[in-house]
Amino acid sequence: MFLIRSQKYDYFIYKIGFNNLDALLYIYGTEKQFMQELKHLNKYLKKYKSKLLIGVFFTIIARVFALFVPDLVGDSITAVEQHITSDYLELNEVKRKLIINIAFIIGAAIVAGGFTFMMRQMIINVSRFIEFDLKNEIYQHYQKLTLNFYKSNRTGDLMNRISEDVGKVRMYFGPALMYSINTISLFVIVISIMVSKAPSLTLYTIIPLPILSFIIYKLSRMINIRSTIVQEYLSKLSSFTQEIFSGISVIKAYAIESKINSEMVVLANQSKEKNMDLVKVQSWFFPMMILLIGISNIIVIFIGGNQYIHGDIELGVLAEFILYVNMLTWPVATVGWVTSIVQQAEASQKRINEFLKAIPEIKTISNEKREIIGAIQFKDVHLTYEDTQIKALQGISFKIAQGSTVAIMGNTGAGKSTVLDLIGRLYDTSKGVLSIDNVPITKFALNDLREAIGYVPQNSFLFSDTIANNIRFGNENATDQEIIEAAKISGVHDNIVEFNNQYQTMLGERGVMLSGGQKQRISIARALLKKPKILLLDDSLSAVDTETEELILSNLKKYSEGITTIIVCHRVSSAKNADIIIMMEQGSVVEQGTHEELFKLNGIYKKLYEKQLSEKELI
Repeated sequence: MFLIRSQKYDYFIYKIGFNNLDALLYIYGTEKQFMQELKHLNKYLKKYKSKLLIGVFFTIIARVFALFVPDLVGDSITAVEQHITSDYLELNEVKRKLIINIAFIIGAAIVAGGFTFMMRQMIINVSRFIEFDLKNEIYQHYQKLTLNFYKSNRTGDLMNRISEDVGKVRMYFGPALMYSINTISLFVIVISIMVSKAPSLTLYTIIPLPILSFIIYKLSRMINIRSTIVQEYLSKLSSFTQEIFSGISVIKAYAIESKINSEMVVLANQSKEKNMDLVKVQSWFFPMMILLIGISNIIVIFIGGNQYIHGDIELGVLAEFILYVNMLTWPVATVGWVTSIVQQAEASQKRINEFLKAIPEIKTISNEKREIIGAIQFKDVHLTYEDTQIKALQGISFKIAQGSTVAIMGNTGAGKSTVLDLIGRLYDTSKGVLSIDNVPITKFALNDLREAIGYVPQNSFLFSDTIANNIRFGNENATDQEIIEAAKISGVHDNIVEFNNQYQTMLGERGVMLSGGQKQRISIARALLKKPKILLLDDSLSAVDTETEELILSNLKKYSEGITTIIVCHRVSSAKNADIIIMMEQGSVVEQGTHEELFKLNGIYKKLYEKQLSEKELI
């Protein structure tokens, strides 16, 4: 479903295909204000105003020199006419005048070309600078947005808005702005010259221009609607292909390539149809422009010819007007093209603004510098996910002393990972207080808080880079020796040195070259290299065997002395040596204590321990 929110009504249009285009035209046509979305970019115009003003100056100078040509041509024809009809000028004088005029024409063309080149260097370069700034603005805003935003938006759509949509907006600042200035300056100068030489002929010549304006107005509104639809479909297509490429192993495993291909063909055809709808409207511009320019030429020849016959104007003036009209051909034609670019930029900027206007739910309330030691307390903490309204935590309370190791256990969906998400402030509590070092977590600057945390997520994410750089991600200033030490503690060093390029081995996207256990251990090394005050391990030993697990836990116990360590796990073997073990069920803490204390309770921990012990014995 796609929702368009207006001031009066909510229009629901099903299946992003927008089958009822008339409804869309009505909605947008009645309530959309032209270029409102592009106002967001005014700050960039101010930033680069000096370069743009210089570009405008070069544009005007280039047009002025270009307009010497018709006047010189007209003067030359008048001189020839006077020689032929009345011998007013001698042949040698006519030749001399023609040679001088030709020299001036060549010189004017060279100067106009030079200023046109400098104009493009100024204005087109500015469009690239603005593209760079806008992409950075979007990317920085993406990083501020919370997990809820990423849950409700697809990766392909995010990528499309920062690439394709920004590219459309760049055209607004580049070619659209350049040709608009060029067209306006040319029109003002040309029409002024035409009026000064033949007012009545000028009036007849510009008759088609109001018709042109009306056609542009109508077509541009349709282009805006269809451009929006095209961009929406492009996002849908990008999202689909991104998901397919990411899940290609699953597709191959289930042998559903033909099914996926069929879905891709349907989506591609729908996208093609929407692009064709846009192109069909755009294709009206140039024929209309050429037709109207042709009509202007006919008017000039017919009306101007009659005026010449009656002696009202000279033949040179008639020739000048024909040249002026044809000089206006490209600028008039670009009016349609520029309008199309502006409409597409408006549609794209609207999509960009939707994300830029998204307000991060997690914010830094105080920028006061606070040193984090690592004591953590949950006091009657509740959390309800806004998108699903699932109650993840229900009044949990416990304390974690600085430097201690805590294991959190429970069934799937018990809320274990949510506890870690709250400590990293990926979410804020719905109710209750989470404090670190007796200070509410919301009073820490986000950057300071997360700098103090080493986090290994449940699903290890590795970048398409070398193993060394993936580990160094935790500390960009780390030495090679520090990287090796972190890898040894996490138990992955021996695996790495077996690769041909060892630590310089390039990993595929998401670390596809490695096993699940290797990815987990590299992620642990990354967190350790950060030397955090708080270390969070979210089921990060699930893909390793028990022997490797014991080795890593033994190494961690030595390394993490003085570091507050929280381990989310399912194996009792991962938890039994922790200072405190917390058992959770359905978002609540049901048991907590040491291994010995919980064993004596004869509760769920003991049952889990005995179950896993019997399974191990059976193996």
